Order: sequence, then C-alpha cells, then structure tokens
Amino acid sequence: MFNGLGMNLGNLSRLSDAKTRSISAENFTGEKGKAAIGMNGAAAGCARDLGEGWKVSPFVIIKPGETFTMADIEGPGAIQSMWCTGYSGPNYIIRIYWDDQEVPSVECPVGAFFGYGYETNVDGTTGKFPFLNSLPVMVAPNRGMNCFWEMPFRKRCRITMENRDAREHALYYQINYTLTEVPEDAAYFHAQYRQTRPVPYAEEYTIVDGIKGKGHYVGTALFVTLNGAGGWWGEGEIKFYMDGDGKYPTIAGTGTEDYFGGAYDWDVNGKYNTYSGPYMGMYCVEQPDGLYRSQQRFMMYRWHIMDPVRFDEDLKVTIQDLGWRSEGRYLSRRDDFMSVAYWYQTIPAAPFPPLPSKDELEIN
Repeated sequence: MFNGLGMNLGNLSRLSDAKTRSISAENFTGEKGKAAIGMNGAAAGCARDLGEGWKVSPFVIIKPGETFTMADIEGPGAIQSMWCTGYSGPNYIIRIYWDDQEVPSVECPVGAFFGYGYETNVDGTTGKFPFLNSLPVMVAPNRGMNCFWEMPFRKRCRITMENRDAREHALYYQINYTLTEVPEDAAYFHAQYRQTRPVPYAEEYTIVDGIKGKGHYVGTALFVTLNGAGGWWGEGEIKFYMDGDGKYPTIAGTGTEDYFGGAYDWDVNGKYNTYSGPYMGMYCVEQPDGLYRSQQRFMMYRWHIMDPVRFDEDLKVTIQDLGWRSEGRYLSRRDDFMSVAYWYQTIPAAPFPPLPSKDELEIN
C-alpha cells in the first residue's frame, strides 16, 4: 500500500495507512486526542472567560539563553510541513537532529532557514516583510514562515529552537508530520548556514563544504549586502565540486543572476526587478541609494527540485563575488555574503563548522 510520502497532485487520491499528527504549543507531543486541552498556557489570561479549548496555548515563551524542544518524535515517519512566526532575527537558531545523532543535520538562524535573510524590523512585531512564494518555502505577511521540504526519518526526529537574543521571545509554531514506513533509499534532509562578511579579495565564497556521503543537493538561499558602488556586482559563477574534484569543478554556472533564473542584471529600464517563482527567485531588493549603489541588499533562492545535483562521495559548492571594473575588466568585490545550503544525504553526516557568534550574526 502507498506509504503517504512524496505527496503531489498525482497521488493525492491514493489511500494510505500513514497516520497524520501535528505538534504545536497546543499539543507538545502530537499525541492523538491530546490537542487544545491545556489550562495554563501562555494565553490563559486571554481565554479566561471561555476556558478549556479556547486558544489557551497558541505560543511559548523562550527566555534568553534557553533552548526549547519544539518536537521529539519517534519514527518511522516524515516531517511534511512546518510553520512558525514571532521573532525572525539572527539570534533564533533552529536545529534538527535525526535518529539520535549528537550533531544537528539542520542548523540555521530561523529566518535564513525559511529563505528570509534579513530582519527588517526593529521591535519584532511589524515592518517590511517581502513575500517569498515558492514550491517548498513561503514567507507570507506578517512573518509567516512556511516550508514543505519532506524530511523522512527512521528512528527519531528532534527539533529545537535556541534563543541567543538578550530578550525573551514568543514562538508560534506548527509541525505537521506523518508516521509511516520509510523506504530504504530515502535520504535525510540537511541545511547549513554560512556567512563571510566581507568576502576576501579574489577569494570565492563557500556556500557549503565538507559534505561526505551519498546524496543530492536541492537548494541555495543567498543573501548579499553590497559594500561598494560602481556597477553591476553579480558576475560570479557558482561551482559544484563533487566526488573527488580537484582544482576544477564538474559544474560551473555563468553568473549569479543566471543561476537564480534571471538575466542581464535583473535590470529593466534602469531598475532591478524582483520575482518569486516555484523553483527560483530574487524576491527582495533594498536599494536606499538607487541602482548600482552601495549598501544594497538582495535575497535570492534556487531550489534544485527538478534538477537535483547528485553526488556519491562528497560535495563542495562555491560562488564568486564578482563585478566590473574599468576597461571592461572583472572586479573581485568585498561584499557581505550569507547563505543556506539544502541537501539530502545518508547519515551519519560530518559535523558542521561552528555557527558565527551572536555578535557576528547581527545584521547592521
């Protein structure tokens, strides 16, 4: 019988023995028949005239320095969708651990994990929130962060949120999953955050390195802050080094905007044009000084859903920080790059490099 994984319109009508469960602040364990029974949740005062079952616990409070366990699920099964909102800045760190591994397979600032690279508000409640509308990830007003990456696991899934901020924050979240058999060839989801601010002169920016095992690369989210004026910045080529590649990669792109599905600087009549599609987009540009000026910020994504980059042993992905200089020459720039790499692979996986410190993660 169909196991309920790999959902799409083509198999939506198929029956399955898979069990649907959901974890939130209204049901911390996802147990059947155990939702909305709390009496002492964070919103108990708001529900005091209505009582049990009336939105008593829609969120949790995470204090400074605390790590909250969002989910701890016994498998086999798969995460099928996730939603969260609240603070979306760089000091909220989401981690996912598979099958009792001691090191996380997902480790990112929460906004970056959902393709949302910059905290654009100050008070944490309102502000400018650009709309990201893609197949596996959506960011909707007002900071509604959604993902639909299928994440199978065999023994256990544990998801945590660490609050590195100096303030306590409310976390609203919903983790929808299925309990079902997982096929032998199903790999484990991974996501890793990196940043280099600024990229050193004439050095390539590393999106991910040190991946060991068999798997396939499925996406890149890239966030770029320009540190200088003087022309177009996105000539850099993305490169995929796989399975023992040395000096030269197996795959090389033709330019940054090309990799993210655009062309010719995203420039239409002297203005950057944003877009957000199922598999790729450059969905936000902040340009306080106008086109081709300093301190602009860009948010981009490219999902390799129809064209995953497969590897058997290892993988490294880089991109160049490259623009134009005088006399028709390329210019190696020194911009600020941040990224999230997404891939599936066998486990155990190699440990990630340490995340930047709290101060290093802050976006000025």
